[in-house]
Amino acid sequence: MSISLAPRAARRLPELIKVRRTDPAYMAHAYLTKVPVAAIRPFIEAFTKPGDVVLDPFAGSGMTGVAAATTARRARLFDVSVLGRHIGANYVNLVDADQLRTRAAEVVRRVTERLGDVYAVGCRACGDRARLVKTVWSAVMTCRSCECPVNFYRALRDSGWVKAAMRCPHCGDPFSSRSPRVGEEPVLDSISCGCSRTQLEQPWAPSAVELDTRGVEWADAPIDETRQMYVASALGQHGLVSTAAFFSPRNLAVLGVLKAEIEAVDEPRLRSKLRFTFTAILTRASKRYQWSRKRPLNAANANYYVPPVFYEWNVVDLFGRKVGAVLRSDEWLRAERGTSLLAAAAERLDVRYEIASAAAIPLPDESVDYVFTDPPFGSNIYYSDMNLFHEAWLGETTDPAAEAVVDRVDTGTARTADRYERLLTEAFRECRRVLKPGGVITILFGNSSGAMWAVLQRAVAGAGLRVDPDLISVLDKGQRSIKGLASGFEDVATLDLALTLRPARPSRFFGLIPDQRKLDSLMNRLIGVNAGLTPSHVYIELLRTGLRSGWDLSALDLSRVTGRLREAEIGVDRRTASIAP
Repeated sequence: MSISLAPRAARRLPELIKVRRTDPAYMAHAYLTKVPVAAIRPFIEAFTKPGDVVLDPFAGSGMTGVAAATTARRARLFDVSVLGRHIGANYVNLVDADQLRTRAAEVVRRVTERLGDVYAVGCRACGDRARLVKTVWSAVMTCRSCECPVNFYRALRDSGWVKAAMRCPHCGDPFSSRSPRVGEEPVLDSISCGCSRTQLEQPWAPSAVELDTRGVEWADAPIDETRQMYVASALGQHGLVSTAAFFSPRNLAVLGVLKAEIEAVDEPRLRSKLRFTFTAILTRASKRYQWSRKRPLNAANANYYVPPVFYEWNVVDLFGRKVGAVLRSDEWLRAERGTSLLAAAAERLDVRYEIASAAAIPLPDESVDYVFTDPPFGSNIYYSDMNLFHEAWLGETTDPAAEAVVDRVDTGTARTADRYERLLTEAFRECRRVLKPGGVITILFGNSSGAMWAVLQRAVAGAGLRVDPDLISVLDKGQRSIKGLASGFEDVATLDLALTLRPARPSRFFGLIPDQRKLDSLMNRLIGVNAGLTPSHVYIELLRTGLRSGWDLSALDLSRVTGRLREAEIGVDRRTASIAP
């Protein structure tokens, strides 16, 4: 597809951008809805030239800045997220690898000196001291029939690992994970010992070194009823009303001392990079990392779920491995820029990240060449709530009142759909204000609700912009929804649209109401193609057709597609999430 971008030369942009989330920068640190560099670069390269300034007013983890840096562009990043700035600034904080390894080793040594080797355990095979890799913990739940405590892991094991067959060991009645939790117990240790080339699994045993937490301080921020995730994750019901509640006592103490020792590092850039490494291990170091009999299932980053069986990982090991991942990210970024010289790389990177609202961008008029941004998708994710888990350790938290989201329940914050629409409209107006003549704006957006797509349509039109019908790309990050895996049908969109906007006369957008028969016919035709399509693929094609045709998208929900599949008795393959033949 040829694109005319006067006064620039014609460029090409693919209609489908399919990327993997495996590059070293992506793997260095987690962040909600992070966009891989490979998904951003085609747009930057299509719409800018080296030395141009790229703006992202909803910068999140700063991947637009990384993409700009790898293509010799400059970047101006803004967001209300404290965690986002911390991550984004450190991605481009390139440090000397040997110095970082040395400081990290010194920090770990001081942690061991302060607490002792709290991950030392006795090996049941040889009797020598071994190193703990991870401990499996189980929830203890109350049987609803006899009210006796039941260890979930042991009940699952005794059922032959079939949840539906679980029974209370005391009364024999059926037992499930929905039973009330009353505590937690360690059940298994995975250890590394000199008597074996591979990890050994053995029954849990206390650490060979008693944990002494006197004088140790750790982060602990309250998660109260004003937070959306307090309600969504039923935190009050489970007693998880602060960030410290998500860590085992041992890991909490180790993290507290580790953070204190990092803060004692003199060199500012190395200290900042070590903080980055520290926050990158927090989720895995917590109770949110789910156990599986076959392999670890990782953590659900979008909620505060603590599974009935979870891991307690060795924090010292996690930190050491993450230092390597952070250095691989730095090395990759240098290689992408075509230089391995630290000083040159540091001098050439021109990526600046500030805390600021997208509705009030602190830049002069006509000062940027291109805008690429990924705004929050309505009520999909509550970033300030989830980022609190990390920000508690940074000592600064995001203001929830500044967040561009839509509340699902009334907690007194009044973050309504109307407010969200106003913020988007103001943000797009600001983008237009700071954009140079001839420049364009690309936004990523994904939602399963037609009402949210209609909000986006109105915000774009209200800002004096229009969607270029020839520049609508589909972004496939290869993600699968949990609902899709569990039920066979996806009611959570897993694909995004990249919409490129151009200035237009300000107007109020109403849109055309699509003819229902034509809409059903198009949907049936897309379903009939069945070339590895998922319900999200069908939905995204309906949206793309609607945007090109000027439809009002308010009634075009993903549930319409999944409902049509059910009516036609068409299944979805659980392994691939594709529509079954």
